[in-house]
Amino acid sequence: MIKHIVMLDLAADHDPAELQLVMTGLDDLRHSVSGFTHFEHGENRDFENMSPSCSYLFICHFDGEDTSRAYLVNKDHQALGKRLVGLCKGGVSGVTVVDLDVAE
Repeated sequence: MIKHIVMLDLAADHDPAELQLVMTGLDDLRHSVSGFTHFEHGENRDFENMSPSCSYLFICHFDGEDTSRAYLVNKDHQALGKRLVGLCKGGVSGVTVVDLDVAE
């Protein structure tokens, strides 16, 4: 299983309604990308004060690497990603992505 973790450094003046629309759109991709099994998102609570540049994040769960790669080239994902980049400080530099390979 691949956990695709995306950490966002949102701009102070980002549009919260647009953020929620993008999150809904990403969640909806579970219906069109086979093997995209779960989606979760929310604010970073940062209880240890170790990630101050990450204000929001989401996690996509994929059956495997093939599914993850199909998601990356999906045209709807790419369009949503462009909208998301527009909400972040410094554009794409405000986005950090980690792909964690989890043994089942």
